[in-house]
Amino acid sequence: MSPLPVRIGRACVAADCRHAKLRSMLEALPFFVSGCVFGLAGGFTPGPTSTLVVAQTLRFGLADGAKVAVAPALTDAPIIVLAVLLIGRLAQIEPLVGGVSLLGALFLVYLAVENFRVRRIELAGEDIEPRSLQKGFMANLLNPHPYLFWFVIGAPTLLKAAHASVVAAVLFIIGLYLCLIGAKLLVAVLVARSRSFLNSRAYVNVNRVLGIALAAFALLFLRDGLRYLGVIS
Repeated sequence: MSPLPVRIGRACVAADCRHAKLRSMLEALPFFVSGCVFGLAGGFTPGPTSTLVVAQTLRFGLADGAKVAVAPALTDAPIIVLAVLLIGRLAQIEPLVGGVSLLGALFLVYLAVENFRVRRIELAGEDIEPRSLQKGFMANLLNPHPYLFWFVIGAPTLLKAAHASVVAAVLFIIGLYLCLIGAKLLVAVLVARSRSFLNSRAYVNVNRVLGIALAAFALLFLRDGLRYLGVIS
């Protein structure tokens, strides 16, 4: 066989592989973006963990605020596993999946409204002791939001991503926690430099933009829920 056809054949195979990889990445990109949006919203919206990040930063410095910020990476793993196993087992029951999607839409609407209502982070006035990592662990573990998020939003989205490709599922997780922890770390850095950030117009506007993004995702969850229930096609 002439070496020219062999080289052409190998080039075609390499081109097909590159196209397949590009197609896989393009299919995974929406899941990465959704993970980033959910992560940013969770990171910037005031809540028990965010408040503790600010409190520990003000009281003990940036390093202690950062310890609280990474707590979700430690506490969410068992929640993720439980939620994915449960939702995965029930995925064949379309009316139930539709109901979960509608609950996810309602929770996203609630989060969007909370983002629009943000004015500042209120801090308790009591003295705060160290043990930042332990406190961050407990604050996140006892916070109902991670459980609600993973059972009605995170697990269904992760399963949908995994159905598309392993890359999509991995990018969803990476985007979510990169932005969740990154946003909390950014808050800690800004608070360490200037306490006025929490009362600034920029902080309010960031939360409002994230609120709009969450409302858009709520519409997508509503659409999916109605499709699973057979209301729309």
